[in-house]
Amino acid sequence: MIALDFLGNLAPLAVDLILVIGALSILVSDIILPAGEKRILGYGTLAVLTAALVGCFVLDIDGVAISGAYVGDGMSRFLKVLFIVGAYLSVLGTQHQLKQDSTRRQGEYFELLLFSLVGMTLLAGTRDLILLVVCFELMGIPLYVLAGWRSKDKLAVEGALKFFMVGAVSSVTILFGLSFLYGLSGTTNIPEMAAWVGVHRSAGVLVGGALALAGMGFKLGVFPFHMWVPDTYESADTPLVAYLSVAPKAAGLGALIQLLYAADGALLKEVSVVLIILATVTLIAGNLLALNQSNIKRLLGYSGVAHMGFLLMALSCGNVRGLQMLLFYLAAYLFTNIGTFLVVHTVQQAGGDDTVDSFSGLGRRSGWLSFAMLLFLLSLAGIPFVAGFWAKLYIFLAAWEAGLGWLVVLGAALSVVGLYYYLQIARAIFMTEPPTDERIQVEWHTNLAIGICLAFVMGMGLMPRPFVEAAELAARAFLQG
Repeated sequence: MIALDFLGNLAPLAVDLILVIGALSILVSDIILPAGEKRILGYGTLAVLTAALVGCFVLDIDGVAISGAYVGDGMSRFLKVLFIVGAYLSVLGTQHQLKQDSTRRQGEYFELLLFSLVGMTLLAGTRDLILLVVCFELMGIPLYVLAGWRSKDKLAVEGALKFFMVGAVSSVTILFGLSFLYGLSGTTNIPEMAAWVGVHRSAGVLVGGALALAGMGFKLGVFPFHMWVPDTYESADTPLVAYLSVAPKAAGLGALIQLLYAADGALLKEVSVVLIILATVTLIAGNLLALNQSNIKRLLGYSGVAHMGFLLMALSCGNVRGLQMLLFYLAAYLFTNIGTFLVVHTVQQAGGDDTVDSFSGLGRRSGWLSFAMLLFLLSLAGIPFVAGFWAKLYIFLAAWEAGLGWLVVLGAALSVVGLYYYLQIARAIFMTEPPTDERIQVEWHTNLAIGICLAFVMGMGLMPRPFVEAAELAARAFLQG
């Protein structure tokens, strides 16, 4: 890897600096370029994301920065790659729509997306409570604006307002919980705070940890803090929802890992019961609430709630196997969910609406889209041999080894429920008559993004070992760091 000695203590932040410089460059370019030339900003954003992604692999970004408040390691690198890839796919998917609908505001969209991404990439390596809160807000505030991007659409404004209000409540709850932990331990350094918790068990620690977990539950969209998910998904632009459904949640899980797994999982031991309860009710509620949804974005929103239950199951394991499978699941879910939403976006662009019925006869109108959607749905349901199958299986194995056999049985049973509502979409695609015989033309940016997602969903299904090993290296680097 390329050493960055000239950056000194900022070397672990090299990828984050690339994104910051890139975002500022897009901002300046947006000011300079005339209204008719804004489309180049999208390609500039893709170039910035490409540079940052390459930097994750070729730059030496391991080490300590900001006086120990940030630590670059294998896990932070793994998460950065996921965040950047998610942003890249979202930008690809939204290029055509922005060119049509926002000829003057494209720069603002990409700037907000990049600054939100910086919050996520910093969150991946934070080791300080203050930096953690700042990163959460840097990640969240631009997303509130992007959720209401179509300002003339009342539904979009309503969804963005709900997203903002819930986000504000979650931030306050997180701050309140972390203030307990800081007040008791006397430090904002997460490993030092966790080490104190491991020695001094008290009711205050449980209250602080539970409040912080509840606040992050809002960010993650777990039950009963999920109320913003279906409304925001339904109202926001679909390519943004593709990104919103995965990357911020992965960042929130990264923050939870920092808090719960520090100092041999001291805080996790205090709140493990709360975490298991959240995983259980989230699995049940997400799957049951998705059953009667006719709006496909709301259905996928509740599906996302259910998937958070599987991720919380992995987080509850408290060992390297659970953390490893959580990271693998995040990678599989990223490509699967983004690909699914981009197919939904393409159908919408072809004249469809947000209902499941808009997929009627898709198999006759576009063989490519129907094939891609089928594999994405099978992956979400956990059917062999696509990425989602191994993701669920590995989490079940990790949870079983951790003594959570009853939760594994519940998760397996609810996976059957999930299969029912996913196959309702597949039935509409292949077993109903299309409203028109007109073929769907897929715009090439979106086509490329869907193709990338499909390649990884199939590749991780057929050859999961390289991805599992990468997740294991990342998990071990964090736990041994």
